[in-house]
Amino acid sequence: MGNGQSNRYSGGIIIGQIALLLLILGSIEYVVRAGIVGSLYLSAPTEVVKEIVKLFSDGEVFHHLSVTLREFAAGYALSAVAGIGTGMLLVLVPRAEVFFKPFLSALLAIPKVTIIPLLMLWLGIGLSNKVAIVFLFCFFTIAFNTITGIKQTAENHLKVARVFEASKVQTIVKVILPSAAPTIFVALRLSAATGLVGALFGEMIASKDGLGNLLVQATSLYNTAQAFAIITVVTIVSVLIIAIIDLLEKRVVLRWKSS
Repeated sequence: MGNGQSNRYSGGIIIGQIALLLLILGSIEYVVRAGIVGSLYLSAPTEVVKEIVKLFSDGEVFHHLSVTLREFAAGYALSAVAGIGTGMLLVLVPRAEVFFKPFLSALLAIPKVTIIPLLMLWLGIGLSNKVAIVFLFCFFTIAFNTITGIKQTAENHLKVARVFEASKVQTIVKVILPSAAPTIFVALRLSAATGLVGALFGEMIASKDGLGNLLVQATSLYNTAQAFAIITVVTIVSVLIIAIIDLLEKRVVLRWKSS
């Protein structure tokens, strides 16, 4: 397929996607406006847009958004560092993997939501509580994907490193981590979405601020349009975070890997 055909094909896909989205939104607008579905249960897209504009124009959403992002960023960064570090330790020190992996597997199996009441008891309902929740939602995915990624390092690459008498650190930095990077980034993308959900979940249970708290307020007042507006804002934020991780992978890690 030539470049011209490829561009036309891509353009056709995008037009089709926009048409499908408009069809879905138009259908929702119609069923709500016609009273087929009550506005208490579903909001017309035009009303959602008005609520989004209102949230940003009065500045209320900026405070809550900053709180949620701060909780997410702290918990996600901690889980990324700890998850990658733990994964590397368990693979590079085989006895550590044999010893610790059953404990990690057992901790992974514990439903995270059952720990949240205990976290409230131990840490209160402030920032540290939400950071801990985000950490729990992200850590295990990153750690186990790091283990998988490192174990997929081609044996030939390790042999070449040994032939050139690479040190342990050089082997890790120049061979093992670049080989494991795609798998680690898959985990980082998955964890970004679930970590944001964790922050919102913690705010919905016990918090005075944050988008989760704002969502609870909207639903308790039966303000369906505002609830959908907040969900839309959260979705956009989640997409932007994943896009940043994709960009980081393309601009930094792939260049590092090719070098």
